[in-house]
Amino acid sequence: MLHKRILVAIAILVPIVGLIYADYSMSAAAPGAWLYPLGLVIALVGANELLTLLNNRAERPEPWSVYAGVALVWIGAGIPLFWPLSGQPYPPDCPLGELGWPLGAAAVAVPLAFIAEMRKYEQPGGVIVRIAVCLFVVAYIGVQSIFLIALRTFDGNQTGMAALVSLILVVKMSDTGAYTFGRLFGKRKLAPKLSPGKTIAGAIGGLATGCAASCVFFQWIAPAMTGDAGSGAVWGPLLYGAILTIAGMIGDLSESLIKRDMEQKDSSTWMPGLGGVLDVIDSLLVAAPIAYLCWAAELVPG
Repeated sequence: MLHKRILVAIAILVPIVGLIYADYSMSAAAPGAWLYPLGLVIALVGANELLTLLNNRAERPEPWSVYAGVALVWIGAGIPLFWPLSGQPYPPDCPLGELGWPLGAAAVAVPLAFIAEMRKYEQPGGVIVRIAVCLFVVAYIGVQSIFLIALRTFDGNQTGMAALVSLILVVKMSDTGAYTFGRLFGKRKLAPKLSPGKTIAGAIGGLATGCAASCVFFQWIAPAMTGDAGSGAVWGPLLYGAILTIAGMIGDLSESLIKRDMEQKDSSTWMPGLGGVLDVIDSLLVAAPIAYLCWAAELVPG
């Protein structure tokens, strides 16, 4: 199982790293343009996996309303991203700002969820639950994931890429650390009813690994990406690593809660050893908005 996990991870990472490099080096006019289609596809596949988990449940919403809601949120987030391609910079005095577009699109998803239920209504029962589930998927997948775009476009091409890479590096290194320490030293379960494989030793190892990855990134990698000298202070990167690691663990356990409630082990089975798209991005979904807040609050050097 471990060798399959490694091979699948490599098969996923190689093209993604290639896209990240292309986006960093060839899309200075519109940072994120190369990664945007990949993010949209991942968001829609993640929404599909959530709907698949609900296949045998009466509260499953109309799929088209879910896909439309998630797509609209991403289209809204893409408007300020692609605006510079028109030859004009995104207007700094726009009342919507950059996050106002996806927020407005998320608001449009609310009447869409109602319209979907109006079209098929026959008798009382389940309507409110299905509408709530539809909007939950739009918020959980769509709204949280667009903070990946917000990070990528944060303060220009170089800093934005550093912000995005810092999130992915810290969260995924903490995942790796938790998996390794859990296998080596894990005895006491962290949350046995939600995720039997997670241990307290794994959580501690993940926290240590995430903090170490954050310090390494801001000491050497981020200055090379942005051209700025590192600040030398370690408290900011340490706190950033701790916050993102904890957020990633919450995201991981959150998806585990959904799967347990649906009595499923994985969100999908098309990636042997890793599960589905949601099993890969669950920690990033929760950590991305928090990472954006950390960068906006200047917790770390940008």
